[in-house]
Amino acid sequence: MADSRMQLTGRTFIVTGGSSGLGAACAAEFAQHGANILICDVSERGADVAKELGPAVRFARTDVTDGAQVQAAVDGAVAAFGALHGAINCAGIATAERVIGRDGPQPLEHFSKVIAVNLIGTFNVIRLAGAKMIERPVEPGEDRGVIVCTASVAAYDGQIGQAAYSASKGGVVGLTLPVAREFAQHQIRVASIAPGIFDTPMLAGLPEAARESLGKQVPFPSRLGRPAEYAALARHIVENQMLNGEVIRLDGAIRMAPR
Repeated sequence: MADSRMQLTGRTFIVTGGSSGLGAACAAEFAQHGANILICDVSERGADVAKELGPAVRFARTDVTDGAQVQAAVDGAVAAFGALHGAINCAGIATAERVIGRDGPQPLEHFSKVIAVNLIGTFNVIRLAGAKMIERPVEPGEDRGVIVCTASVAAYDGQIGQAAYSASKGGVVGLTLPVAREFAQHQIRVASIAPGIFDTPMLAGLPEAARESLGKQVPFPSRLGRPAEYAALARHIVENQMLNGEVIRLDGAIRMAPR
């Protein structure tokens, strides 16, 4: 029986948030295994990452909350490489702000911005990348496309000060199954990863002692997660056809305390 699962060699993926952290790790992992990559990010550092990874990796400055920019990126990936086979959603921002702080209620625009990037931006990529993938002819039972989204353990164990971030990532968890069910008729799989405490630019500004303390909170291994470990799981989701509609915690068994 023919192998109908998605292979990386010669396949094309867009990677949002691909200029650093989890996204950059995914771009490197997928490129190393023969995939074509279009890095989508608001940071121009994505151009440097693409140059470092070779000619099969391109960069398009993209705000995931902007429909026209995401559509241009999707069309650009197809123009550059001939088709679109997957999307890895790593674009995201975080905030630490109490609902009622010393200066009063949290400004609504702060909450809205996190929701816009992390949740609406993810949905924006799903809808436009999915529409493009549907156009690609495939055999029955064959993967037409795979979409991987980034949730967080904060979706389940949100800490004080994480109301906006937790809500945005809870939304990613909530959309995973219904979108996977809808896209199943098109032979497109959708799954999400909920990482724990990872060594990404979001933590880069913390003192080393604070970073070590965070790592020790993880039962095992008692350290910060490595972006390459996230990328390895993203690749496995793409290659394992039975992974669909699932949110996988990648967290070393941590359950976050209230603060």
